[in-house]
Parts: sequence; C-alpha cells; structure tokens
Amino acid sequence: MKKSLLCVFTLLMLSACAQEKTGAPMPEKKVHKHELHGDVRVDDYFWLRERENPEVISYLEAENAYSDTQMQPMKGIQQILFDEMKSRIKEDDDSAPYKYGDYYYFRRFVTGNEYPIYVRKKGSLEAPDEVLLDVNKLAGDVDYFALRGFKVSPDHKMAAYGVDTKGRRFYDLYFLNLETGETSSEVIEDTTANFVWANDSQTILYGRQHPETLRSYRVYRHEIDGDADALVFEEKDETNYLGVSKSLAGKFIFLTSSQTLSNEVRYISAESPTDDPTVFLPREENHEYFVVDGGDRFFIVSNEGATNFRLLEAPLDNTAKGAWQEVVAHRDNALIEDYEVFQDYIAVHLVEDGLSQIEIIDRASGVSLRVDFDEDVYTASSGSNAEFTATTYRYVYESLTTPESIYDFDMSTNEHDLIKEKAVLGGFDRDNYESQRIFVSARDGAQVPVSLVYKKGMQRNGKNPTLQYGYGSYGSIIEPSFGSAKLSLLDRGFIYAISHIRGGAEMGREWYYDGRQLNKKNTFSDFIDVSKYMIEEGYTSPDHLYARGGSAGGLLMGAVVNMAPELYRGVSTRVPFVDVVTTMLDEDIPLTAGEWDEWGNPAEKEYYDYMKSYSPYDNIQAQSYPNLLVTTGLHDSQVQYWEPAKWVAKLREYKTDENLLLLKTDMAAGHSGKTGRFKKIEDTALYYGFFLYLEGIRE
Repeated sequence: MKKSLLCVFTLLMLSACAQEKTGAPMPEKKVHKHELHGDVRVDDYFWLRERENPEVISYLEAENAYSDTQMQPMKGIQQILFDEMKSRIKEDDDSAPYKYGDYYYFRRFVTGNEYPIYVRKKGSLEAPDEVLLDVNKLAGDVDYFALRGFKVSPDHKMAAYGVDTKGRRFYDLYFLNLETGETSSEVIEDTTANFVWANDSQTILYGRQHPETLRSYRVYRHEIDGDADALVFEEKDETNYLGVSKSLAGKFIFLTSSQTLSNEVRYISAESPTDDPTVFLPREENHEYFVVDGGDRFFIVSNEGATNFRLLEAPLDNTAKGAWQEVVAHRDNALIEDYEVFQDYIAVHLVEDGLSQIEIIDRASGVSLRVDFDEDVYTASSGSNAEFTATTYRYVYESLTTPESIYDFDMSTNEHDLIKEKAVLGGFDRDNYESQRIFVSARDGAQVPVSLVYKKGMQRNGKNPTLQYGYGSYGSIIEPSFGSAKLSLLDRGFIYAISHIRGGAEMGREWYYDGRQLNKKNTFSDFIDVSKYMIEEGYTSPDHLYARGGSAGGLLMGAVVNMAPELYRGVSTRVPFVDVVTTMLDEDIPLTAGEWDEWGNPAEKEYYDYMKSYSPYDNIQAQSYPNLLVTTGLHDSQVQYWEPAKWVAKLREYKTDENLLLLKTDMAAGHSGKTGRFKKIEDTALYYGFFLYLEGIRE
C-alpha cells in the first residue's frame, strides 16, 4: 500500500513539474464536497461554474492565450486548410427551389456573404426574383447571428423568423410583411423559435423555454396586431419537452410533450386556433407515439408492442387505441424513423440494417414500393415537401463520396429527377475515393457497423492516419453523409471512419436501448473495440489513430481516453458532456430533469454508482493521456462551459505525460459554435489542423 501511494505521489509531482515547464494555466483549487449515498466526491474546480466571477473569465481567457501560443506552429496548416475548404464552396449559388402555393421559394448565396438571402418567384422559375430577406444585412458585423424558422404564412403575405445573437438559443421572433418588405414593430422576445402559422395567416402558436432550466414548456398564441398573447398549454412535468408542429395537410396544429421514452399529443384545428387543445391519447409509460393527419384521418407511428415502431391510422372522430388500424407492420430489422403523409401517398423513412430506406405507399390501394439507391453506403432523408396534394416526393441523397443531391421522385410513375447536386469546386472527382461498410465484433458479440471512406489505393499497412468519429446517444443515427471539408483529410492519406455504436439507433431501437442508462458502457467499449479492430487489421496504428466527438459524443471521448488512452495519438472534442454525475444531480441547471430517461437519475443509488464508474471527470487518473484539443462556448445552453473547463483543469493536475492539452472557449458562441458558412470553416480547420500537425503534415 505504501509503495502504491508513493508511486501515485511521484506521478502527481511529475505532472506538476510538466505544467510548470509548459506554463499552462491552472485555476485555484477550492474544495467543494458532494455527498450522497454515503459517498463523498471532492470537486476542487466546482467554483468554475460562477459565470459572472471575473476569476472564471480570466481563467478561460488564460487558457485561450495558452492554446494560441501552443498552436502557433499549427497556424500555417490551419490557414491552408481554411483556404482549401473555402475554395471548394461555390460562393454564388441557389438552393433547389421548392413549390409552395403559387410560389417557388429558395435561398441564395452571394460571393463573400456569410448568410443566405431568402428569395421567391411567382408562378414559374422564369419569373422575376422577389428578394424577401437578406440575412447578411440583418447580421451586420455581430460575432454570432443565428436565424431560425423563416416560415411564410398560408396566404404568402407575411413571414416570421427567429433571431439569436448570443448563442443561448433564446430567439426573438420578427414579422416581415412580404408585400411591403417592412418588418413589423411587433417582436416576441425569448422564444424557442418553434412556431407554426394558423390558417388565418394572422395567428401563430409559438414555444417558450423556462428561463433557468431552458426546458421548452409553454405554447402561446399570438395574433398580429392583436391583444396580449394567450397561454395555450403549459407542460408542467419537468421531464417533458413541449413542441408545436403543423401537418402537411394543414388541418391541425399538434402540441407534443416528449420524454425520451414517452409522448403525449394534443391537437387544435388550424382553422380555429383559439380552441382549447384536445388530448389525442393520454401519456403512458414507455409509449412513444407521433401523429399527423392526412386530411380525412389521423396517421400514428407508435412503438406499443413494436420496438421499431409501426404505422397506424385512426378516424378524426375517434382517437382511442381501439380505433387504430395498422398500415405498416413492425419489422425486427427496420426502424421507422420518419414519415410524411400526402393526399394520395405516404412516404415512410426506415433505417434497415444500418442504412436509410424510403418506402412509398399508395393510400388508396395500400401498395408500397421502395426507392432504389445504387451505392452500398449512403443516406437519404426528406427534402422540402410543402404541398399536401403533390404527387412528387422530394428527398435528399448523399454518400461519403457523393455530394448532397436533391431528387424529386414521382410517386405515380416511380421516376427520379435530379433537381440539384451541390457543387464541389477545386477539381473534386468522386472516382478518386472509395467507401465501404464493415462490421466489427464487439467484446460481447454485437456486430458494430463502421462506415469508411478513403482515397483509392489505400494499403492496410498500419501507417494510415485515421480519424474515428462517434456519438452513440439519444437514439441519434449518424448518417454516412458527404462533407467537402473531409477531402482535406482524405487527400492527405487519412481514413475517415464513422463508428455506429450502441446508444444510437442505426441497427434499430434495441441498439439504442443497449447503449443508455445502465447499458451506457456499451457505447464506450464499442468505440474502443472498433479502434482495436482498425489497428489489428492494419488500417492504422496507435501512432496514427485520432478520435473526435462532441456534446454527448464528448462524453464518449472523455470515457475512452480514461479507459484506453494508449490507442490514440490525439483526440479532439467539442462541447463535451464530461461531468455526468454532478450535472444529473443539479435540477437548477439547464435540461437536467429531462435527461434522466437517457442517463438515469443519480438520486437513485444504482444509477449513481453506475454513472460514477464511467463519468470522465470522476475517473481521471494519474496516467498518460493522448494529445487533447477541447473546445466549448461560454454561452452553451446544452453543455455548460464549466464542464470542459473543469475537466481540463483536473486532467492537467493528474496526467503524467507532456502531450498537448488545450482548451479553447469561444467567448461569443454557444453549443453549435460559430455561425456563418465561412466562420464555421474556421472551427473545422482548427480541429483538422490539430490532427495534421500531430501527424507531422505541414501543408
């Protein structure tokens, strides 16, 4: 025992010497104790949550200055990457127009501009442009500008949109007269920017979040030039989030209260927005259901007795479960991810054996067909479908080697029409690259899908630099999508690997259940097992393997560097969720109560003990860690900035190596990072430059 303690003491002294030598900042230690279930956790950096404390700001600024100094040798490659990535963007470009009523709507980008211009044409695509809103003029020179929504009223005379200039995801709603071009003096402050128009084109229903917990919990009704806004519904259950939506048919407005594993839907006639909402079906434990209408009936996706969901229909005058009739049965190997109901057809999005599928169902005959795709690794999702009576279905197709492509699928003739493929400049040739899907056996036998892309000619000699990405939470499906920025890695010999680990839903809903709450460690071990496979099979080696993940994927990064630091040369993580136990015990900070379904409630000892066994902050130890680049935003509304700040401080205290440990805090941004199409590239160039520098690549 004495020898063990002496070793730990020696390691800590070496770590302290390393910090002194590098001049890295270290915040003051102020003892704070968390006591629960007979357990005491000492948190010396708990005080960093004091957002208004000048000492906290000074520490974050000191970390930024230190990171800038340490990354000075990387500036050259970062600039090369930025110029390269920007050069692939077609700066003068229009999005694919979509038809809504008598108009075609689209967004225009102009050379040098960060933000889009909203435009429409009346009657045909040959009609003159009507410029509706130039976001660049709105944004001016502010550091952060996020516009969300931009929804046109049913009579096409008004538009509403939300603006956030702080990154905290509180949006002010503005109203634009599309006939005069004037913005109304009416402004609704501090909304979620989740809103819908009623059919009178004078009323909107919009959401508000709680000012402290940031939980979306109320829906209000606002009438243009009307009286004070009226509360439509308040969701009082702190574990539920409230959203508002409108069916494509335009008949109803839906208010959906959602937990991770249950839902409750209310609906209001879009013709009578002052009506009280009607409960579709009272909430039931572990029952998730979602509703739209198809004009003459309701369509429901439900997981009752159907882990991967099934599609049902119900009459408008009887929403009891006894009246539900099955349209699409449950399938063990295919998860219903989304659906859109048209007057004559239904488009159902599936994830089958880890890949996107689209099935089109004829409402009259019940006959279904599947849209064909010709690549082995790809993703397909719904596009801009705005008209209930349409017989064409717009979808977005892309793969790791095919840029985003907008298609119209004629549901009556089964013909595809390519509307627009996103231009990639700079001599891009998809034939220079290759993608594949492999399956890796996890330690318990689970088959983990991995999507790979690399430049043709790659040899499995253990020398390929490889960037492995993962997320694995909330049932989110990480699609194998195209990204022109990745070309800067691929062209320099990198393999890019997406690990579709448990906690996501790529292999169905059970894949998600096997990576949440008391199964969460499967997420981490899956990622590690993929890393080991890539090394054993000669794709790469520990000297050339890098990892990246953000938010809940940052939890993944924090866990794997504690569990298997020897596998990775470098790790980059953005807004990482790394102080799991402390955050999940604090109901006063944003979003905690609603997260218990995902992680468990540590007020219960079983969950406390399990969380503590993997929480990155609580499991830092005296050992060598990979080179680490950690980024966050001071105004992050999802993962508070102090989690990565505390994590980095404690890592500095304990780690025994002299590898890079860098924390960069964007003092003007939130969870999503920078805004603007070019400003965002700065972040990507920062991350990729870090990996290339470690790999010894300077140009």
